[in-house]
Amino acid sequence: MKKNTSNSLAMGIAFVGFITQFGGGFASGAQIYQYFINYGIWALLTPILAQGIMAAFYFYGMRYAFRNKTYDYRSFSNHFYGPVRGLFSNLYEIEYIVMVCLAPAVAFATGASILNTLTGLPYMLCTFFIGITILFVTIFGTSIVRKCSTVLSVMVIGGLLVVLLPNIIAQFDTILQALHNLAAGELPVGAKASGGIGQAVMRSAVYGIFQLTAIGLMYQHVEGVQSEKEIGKSMLYMFILNTVVMELAVVGLLAVAYSPELSEVSVPMLLMVQKGVGASFLTPLISVLIILGAVSTGVTMIAGIVERTIRQVEKKTQVKRVHYIVVSFLFTALAFSVAQFGLIPLVGRGYSYIGYATLFVIVIPFVLHALSGAFRKEHIEYETE
Repeated sequence: MKKNTSNSLAMGIAFVGFITQFGGGFASGAQIYQYFINYGIWALLTPILAQGIMAAFYFYGMRYAFRNKTYDYRSFSNHFYGPVRGLFSNLYEIEYIVMVCLAPAVAFATGASILNTLTGLPYMLCTFFIGITILFVTIFGTSIVRKCSTVLSVMVIGGLLVVLLPNIIAQFDTILQALHNLAAGELPVGAKASGGIGQAVMRSAVYGIFQLTAIGLMYQHVEGVQSEKEIGKSMLYMFILNTVVMELAVVGLLAVAYSPELSEVSVPMLLMVQKGVGASFLTPLISVLIILGAVSTGVTMIAGIVERTIRQVEKKTQVKRVHYIVVSFLFTALAFSVAQFGLIPLVGRGYSYIGYATLFVIVIPFVLHALSGAFRKEHIEYETE
């Protein structure tokens, strides 16, 4: 029974890692082109690199959180960075807050726009529905967020398989021709890369590094873990799951890589089904997948900062359900405001720069920490205030 519970928890954490990454941008197919297919034949291999980067850094951070009982990103940062925590903890705090402003705000805007298109309901009302959904999940804490992520992940994965597999089969000859073109150095429609391995590897690494900005929301899920083996197992599951799904998406979207219409569309997945099979059924399904991806991103991002805030409240008073409700409402309202008042471009511009800070705040410190041999159980104890 304990083994089954362990596997269940490991899969739950893996699903959180999956749904955090595979939001609306992935479900639309836009990210696949932006970071992988546009760089040539190497798109068949570079998703493995991107997912490997994510799994390795997530594992290192979560193992540290487990060993030192730092279950929110602020207490983790204060302990991990030690003497320089004043600089690095605050840098990551700023980075995470900007991410919370942008990612859920985009979830509001994207999900509401598609819901408006599908139902004809007013945009404001659709935005309200998205917000209520995000708020409802986050007020119940980490375990519910993990269970919700599991359900949403299964739905998204199932939906993607329904979309991709029939179209891969139906358009297999087109996909083979696209692979031949890529191997010959002919890049897809709209691509501006050289097709060399250097650019392809760099772009996939950038994708993996940018995704590490969300690492802080993973620490809260370590609290229920019983051993480091469970963390390793969860990251192995996440790596396999993410890689398989991304590779399937790459192969499927190659069906429209050389279609002239590609330069005119923002949702390549829709173009793929329109040229393939089941357009009447799969078109609304893709829209639903984008909504689910958007909502799941909003839930996981807001849950991370709610957990960080609640743990600070816990040091001063006994935490009650009302605290979760108030904090969840405040951060959901913040994202809602960003979406409503046209601040997404402004916040997005800031995020485009802060995203690069991940290299200096997470990647380099983690690598130096590992190489220095500093990762030992007998760490110097630093305040986590």
